[in-house]
Amino acid sequence: MKSIITRFAPSPTGELHIGSARTALFAYLAARSTGGKFFLRIEDTDRTRYVEGSDQRLIEAMNWLNLIPDNKGEIVFQSKRLEMYKKFALELVEKGQAYICVCSKEKLDADRAEMEKAGVPPRYAGHCREARINIDDVKEGEYVVRLKMPKTGKIVVHDIVRGDIEFDLSLLDDQVLLKSDGFPTYHLASVVDDHEMGINSVLRAEEWLSSTPKHIILYQAFGWELPQFGHFSMILAPDRSKLSKRHGATSVEQFRSEGYLPEALINFVALLGWNPKTDREIFSLAELEQEFKIENLNKAPAIFDIQKLNSINTHYITELVRNQKSEVRSQIKNILKDISDDELDLIGRGGFSTLKGAADYILELRKEPDYPATMLVFKRSEKKSTLLALRAVADKFESEEEWSTFNVQKALEYVVIENSLTNGDVFWPVRVALSGAEKSPSPVELAVALGKDESLKRVKKAISKLN
Repeated sequence: MKSIITRFAPSPTGELHIGSARTALFAYLAARSTGGKFFLRIEDTDRTRYVEGSDQRLIEAMNWLNLIPDNKGEIVFQSKRLEMYKKFALELVEKGQAYICVCSKEKLDADRAEMEKAGVPPRYAGHCREARINIDDVKEGEYVVRLKMPKTGKIVVHDIVRGDIEFDLSLLDDQVLLKSDGFPTYHLASVVDDHEMGINSVLRAEEWLSSTPKHIILYQAFGWELPQFGHFSMILAPDRSKLSKRHGATSVEQFRSEGYLPEALINFVALLGWNPKTDREIFSLAELEQEFKIENLNKAPAIFDIQKLNSINTHYITELVRNQKSEVRSQIKNILKDISDDELDLIGRGGFSTLKGAADYILELRKEPDYPATMLVFKRSEKKSTLLALRAVADKFESEEEWSTFNVQKALEYVVIENSLTNGDVFWPVRVALSGAEKSPSPVELAVALGKDESLKRVKKAISKLN
């Protein structure tokens, strides 16, 4: 495949949805895997839906995901290019490919009501199509520019993801290109910008497939070379309904605040609709850039599986704690600011699916545990051997000068051997004494994370409970 030059073009209407993040990722990978270019464009011309500050949040989310565009620092904002869009719209009017329309909102609403009453799909009735209204005869704010769509014929979209799709042109409306407020519609701005930016591959979500015939007509009206088009499948919830907030987090910002790592989110999202043709599931972004192929994208909708995301995130938390503590620390500090190195090590061994879950566990671990005394006795032990074990552990802990994973492990093993006890006699009650739970990280990891003084205090409290 030729080098792909493409873009991600979100509208600043809120946070970056996970579906939009996947569109950005697939476009990014298509460009990187072919030695092409990936650009970011903010499509902020619909001022009725614009959310203040969301454009910068979109950029921040992209940076957090490490999807860095080639035009970083020169990101295109459509709201700053209004004169260019108007120029191109009026150029089409001069060529007879578009026309000035002065129909009032009341007229259009009345037409729509009549069509709905007659059971006809609502569309523009064409009052101004052949009127040849001159731009000099109308005032600013009192007209729109409409594309003169063919009334008959077929058009085929050659989609590199979905194959050839045919559309009946007689069913398509004369689309507004320039609104009365001087802002372009998505259709005009998108086509003009893609041409001006040298985009040769328009890669976007499936929802824009129905707009593609209009865009092709626009390219033809301008006499511009067509890019190739590709439309990615939808992401559905497990019940195959549209993914929404009722299914949990749906935006990149939400996943970040809940403690998902960008590496895990990228890895997971890549597998929503892309088939690596192997059983492998763990891919770094760099590996995805090498492995990704557009022809391996699925046409069928992808199903969002939170358990799979949790599994992948657990993997990355474990790996990053082991190899890049500083990176994890900087992310978990947003949730838990005063985490220690020993607590961080505990997170790396604890199998936590999110950093928030890990932080919550550390906060809970810091509290003095409450549990019934009977829990201290292992199912194959007795109260007598448990008391012996805990007293011996307390003595051994008290005498330890250097508190480390190695020394704590050796201390517990020493108690087992010297007192002719089993691992269950010793390790189980120490685990319960430190955590107050039947299931937790190992007593060695807990002791190191809690420190010598707190660990000794909790073991002594367990002895008091049994007494």
